[in-house]
Amino acid sequence: MERSAQIERNTKETQIYMKLNLDGSGKTQIDTGVGFFDHMLDGFARHGLFDLEVKVKGDLYVDDHHTIEDTGIVLGTAIRQAVGDKKGICRYGDKILPMDEVLALCALDLCGRPYFSYDAPFVPGRMGDMSVEMVKEFFYAVSYSAAMNLHLKILTAGNNHHMAEAMFKAFAKALDRATAYDPRIQDVLSTKGTL
Repeated sequence: MERSAQIERNTKETQIYMKLNLDGSGKTQIDTGVGFFDHMLDGFARHGLFDLEVKVKGDLYVDDHHTIEDTGIVLGTAIRQAVGDKKGICRYGDKILPMDEVLALCALDLCGRPYFSYDAPFVPGRMGDMSVEMVKEFFYAVSYSAAMNLHLKILTAGNNHHMAEAMFKAFAKALDRATAYDPRIQDVLSTKGTL
């Protein structure tokens, strides 16, 4: 059975439809209205081997903040729903990922307790039509909506584009590992008996 979630979230600032399949092959259909963000989400889905469909209509006449933050909220919610009861999954995932001159680290725990740690020396500005500061806001929203412990760190800095791309891809690979099944795990991987 595929682990998937389909979510619609409508506010005065954004209207979002998302479909996520954790057991996909990397197929995407993405339109957020922010080209660089579309590129990042495409990389996330393809490198995590998730099928991802996203359609966002946001108040881009204001700026990109609501569009990107709210998409993070919806993605986190979709991850939480799609992963289900977490029985048999690895729970933890990590990846150190190179992107040309950049080296990024992502470690996460699908523990049911949100926590976010972020260390990335971006140069203030924009990457195409996306504000640099929105990388942090997006991942913060994902971590809290998914109720995951998420650590992102740039180990070796470089240009903004490469740092952002490395973080999205590292997150994808870490999440793919955390959601993978291990036949040795019969229940949830917790001394508490629940996650």
